Amino acid sequence: MTVDYLRISVTDRCNLRCVYCNPLGDSGFIAPREILRYEEIHRLVRLFADRGIRKVRLTGGEPLVRKDIAHLTARLSSIAAIEDLAMTTNGVLLEKAAPDLKAAGLDRVNISIDSVEKESYKQITGLDLLDEAVKGIDKAIAVGLKPVKINAVILRGINENQIIPLAGLARRLDVMVRFIEYFPTDRNTRPGSEYIPNSHIRKTIENRFGPLMSLVPGKSAGPALYFKLAQSEGAIGFISGRSSMFCASCNRLRLTSDGRVRPCLYSAHSYDMKKLLRSGADDTRILETIDRIIGQKRNFTKTNSFTEEFSMRNIGG
Repeated sequence: MTVDYLRISVTDRCNLRCVYCNPLGDSGFIAPREILRYEEIHRLVRLFADRGIRKVRLTGGEPLVRKDIAHLTARLSSIAAIEDLAMTTNGVLLEKAAPDLKAAGLDRVNISIDSVEKESYKQITGLDLLDEAVKGIDKAIAVGLKPVKINAVILRGINENQIIPLAGLARRLDVMVRFIEYFPTDRNTRPGSEYIPNSHIRKTIENRFGPLMSLVPGKSAGPALYFKLAQSEGAIGFISGRSSMFCASCNRLRLTSDGRVRPCLYSAHSYDMKKLLRSGADDTRILETIDRIIGQKRNFTKTNSFTEEFSMRNIGG
């Protein structure tokens, strides 16, 4: 297994209150002093790059709520070994930020939007900000943060009626619309009974638009399977982390906003990199820890069940 992808949660703060991620709103945040500083993130990425990391994704919470995120983007894009620098955002602040992010070296964005209808968008996110998110999509396309990927989680009884409208975005826009299976991570998020398998979502799309044609995945496809609709500008993708297993091909590590590296989303085990950084550890010692992390990643076996509750806003998906 090649481990070459690092996802970095730069903050656990968010400007939305999504029911499957951040239903508690402004409570339960990590103290600001415990969040990794930009220079600490840069140092870790430089050292991870020395051990083969080639792709980096900035996530949150919502990464665009962190001050001067374009500055961090520029520092990371200057690391020669990093070949792909991306961001996952809800898009609300993206219209203003996109030009600066592109100029700083960001390659592409994923935008999380679970509805293109105002009322259900507000029901899911807690706020009436759909117009701002749509403007963010348009600006990302305009400045060339491509491929633009739209991430959607469909919940039974909440936004099932958005499957067709969301898929329709791929017919008229040059975007990849990806349906991600819901998996509850703690007692405060929506219950697991609201999970809808991607097999059902695909059938719904094909009943409306006709058969989906398989696409050869690009270098950034990850666990998604991509398909093309007839006479469409974009593509449809499915990430089926609950109904299927792709451990053998998983190439990613996760750095939480408070400085812990998790070799696997489904495991409670993590490595406290912040403690190393702030205790004065030299590069050699940190690289030794990175070697252990990558070694564990290569030998991890998924059980498809969590060993602890956690908040997605701190891990970043």
